[in-house]
Amino acid sequence: MVRVKVPATTANIGPGFDCLGIAIDIYNTIEVEEYGEELYIKVVGEGCNEVPCDQTNLVYSSMQKVFDVVGYRPKGIRMTLINEIPVARGLGSSAACIVGGMVAANALTGFRLGLHELLKLAVQADGHPDNVVPALVGGMTAACLEGEEVLYVKMDPPPGIKLAVMIPDFELSTVQARQVLPDAIPVKDAVFNISRTAILVASFLTGRSEMLAVATQDRLHQPYRKALIPHWDDIFFYAGKWGAKGVFLSGSGPALVAILDEGNVTFIDRMKEAVSAFQERWEIRMVDFCRNGAEVSRI
Repeated sequence: MVRVKVPATTANIGPGFDCLGIAIDIYNTIEVEEYGEELYIKVVGEGCNEVPCDQTNLVYSSMQKVFDVVGYRPKGIRMTLINEIPVARGLGSSAACIVGGMVAANALTGFRLGLHELLKLAVQADGHPDNVVPALVGGMTAACLEGEEVLYVKMDPPPGIKLAVMIPDFELSTVQARQVLPDAIPVKDAVFNISRTAILVASFLTGRSEMLAVATQDRLHQPYRKALIPHWDDIFFYAGKWGAKGVFLSGSGPALVAILDEGNVTFIDRMKEAVSAFQERWEIRMVDFCRNGAEVSRI
């Protein structure tokens, strides 16, 4: 039996639309083996009542992509999905399924595919690299596509900062969040995002946090998606009031992420008090960076 542990991811980090991502320590675990001649899937935890347990399951269909490439045909598959990553909250649950399924299938077939081959398949499946790259390799990543090749740089998270994730009790699909985006943007907005992305990456690489409030600003997607998330302005206001260095929408949302100084020990309690007045329930939790990405073992 193969076990794969794959992290959640928070993508874009404000201005880095479809190219920046960070792996965080919320995990989905996949336990899978060849067994019998049929498909059996058990789901535990997040999405247990909504994740399909047939051939349309995203973990299973992602495994099939690896099987197709290497020419392998298992007779039967039995797997258990232990999900901690909330579904449709902008924390890379789909990317975790894709990466986890592909890594598991690669292990079952004797590790025939290398890292870059898996990355290429994962990006093709997900459509963009911002989630699947950090899910696979860990850390903070900047990635792009050059033709069919996936280019990326992995960076260690800077010392002295931590992240708080603010997760509401409602879902927002990536399809819905992309439908509100414009087909074209003004040049000044493109320049705005290019400059913020450059400062953001430079700030992380040099360990400087004083410019993160500006560096996490965005004009490509957040202004259009904020209408889909109740109390957006209130949360940004309170997060800044209680010490956040920067706040951004996690992926396509609806979760939001605050960057904090490591010594900020009051943020969680203060934010919980602030959001308690909202009609929606918001979970506020501290998370750490996941530096290693997906991990596979035999059990």
